[in-house]
Amino acid sequence: MSDVTSVNLRPEDVVALRHSVGGVVLEPGSEGYEAECATYNLTCGLRPAVVVGAISELDVRMAVRFAARHGLPVAVKSAAHQMVSSADGGLLITTGRMRRIFVDAKEHTVRVEAGVRWSDVLPRTAEFGLAPIVGSAPNVGVVGYTLGGGQSPLLGRTLGYAADHVRWLNVVTADGELRHVTPQSEPDLFWALLGGKGNFGVVTEIEFEVFPVTRFYGGGIYFPGEHLAQVLEAWRAWLPTVGEEMTSSIGIQRLPDIPVLPEPLRGGFVIHLRIGYLGSAADGAELIAPLRAAAPVLIDLVGEKPFTAIGEVHLDPVDPMPYFDRSVCLEEFSEKTAQAFVELTGPQSGCTLANVEIRVLGGAFDREPAVPNAVPSRGLPYVVFAFAVGAPDQEETLRADLARLVDGLAPWAAERNMVNFLSPDEATDVEAMRAVYGAERFDRLAAVKKRYDPANVFRFNHNITPA
Repeated sequence: MSDVTSVNLRPEDVVALRHSVGGVVLEPGSEGYEAECATYNLTCGLRPAVVVGAISELDVRMAVRFAARHGLPVAVKSAAHQMVSSADGGLLITTGRMRRIFVDAKEHTVRVEAGVRWSDVLPRTAEFGLAPIVGSAPNVGVVGYTLGGGQSPLLGRTLGYAADHVRWLNVVTADGELRHVTPQSEPDLFWALLGGKGNFGVVTEIEFEVFPVTRFYGGGIYFPGEHLAQVLEAWRAWLPTVGEEMTSSIGIQRLPDIPVLPEPLRGGFVIHLRIGYLGSAADGAELIAPLRAAAPVLIDLVGEKPFTAIGEVHLDPVDPMPYFDRSVCLEEFSEKTAQAFVELTGPQSGCTLANVEIRVLGGAFDREPAVPNAVPSRGLPYVVFAFAVGAPDQEETLRADLARLVDGLAPWAAERNMVNFLSPDEATDVEAMRAVYGAERFDRLAAVKKRYDPANVFRFNHNITPA
């Protein structure tokens, strides 16, 4: 029996939905359903009762109104890099067909529809010598990344979060209405959307600022994993000596034995130092000289690059994989913190995690934007994100490895966290979400949720329940 039957949808209801939208409507078992529901994290499968592949704002409105009439909760998928629930028995709206991009070079703004990815935006803005506040993985969707804050490994420390530079959003709320949301028209909803992730409706279009940046000095340096202690200590001592134009992070990686990786990295235990610098190449080389000398270098990929090569800083994987993840923000990165990382992830640790990365925040990440928003991670100097790759039958072991890491970092951990890095467990736990946002911010978000989504229609996400 299909999920459609289990939620009391009659065949004629689905036929009516199909006639009301321009995009595709798919049911479990129908051709194209699995592809439409495919996710980046293969452990987070989607099983909605019905899918609407929207091609317009009108399609989104019709889908939300249909869901309201039939008592269905609603999930949204654009680039699908982050799903937190199976959407079992609900209605899934996919926005991947909504891909229009408008660049206003004179005003330094870009307007995109809900299915656009950063990899679509980068070449378009580069034509005008402009750059968006894109993250480490250009293949992710613009909207989801921005609603969770949006942390750039290149522009963030000088300009802040991507959410800080949004001009307006078009949003279909739970009543099926399309709202043009600006700081002036609906200030509470504007504040909540930016940092509140997917709680308040389906964002169909968004306009944001871009900046006159065309190049950077950066990339990655790989060191053998056995030199973790030396690299961490050199990096820790170096961080206070550089300004906001320099962004860096370290990935402690146990890489797979696959042909796409070069021989020194294939199947190896390595340290991946990432550098993103907005100053000159000469100044950048001088600044990172102490890090290059910290340990023997396996591969050095740092150099002068066009802004469109920002994905080369982290070299995040692009193909779907099964993984489990956890994150934690740290209040400090002291000598004892570095020692704990070596004990938890170093050569003698027994750690099996594919990647444990420490990103430096600070600078403009700490400053309130001209128009405040709900991003909860200001003032936190470091964020740690870890993931373990493996099939569902390995879940218990992999989750235990992640818990060992997070528990081991507890002496330096903050309660608040970065929204885009939350695991599915954290994102669907009310008390965990209250801790992530802090009580005052969470209560304000819950009040906005009550006003715009009192029945919690949008609950297959980083959920904030209505007050």
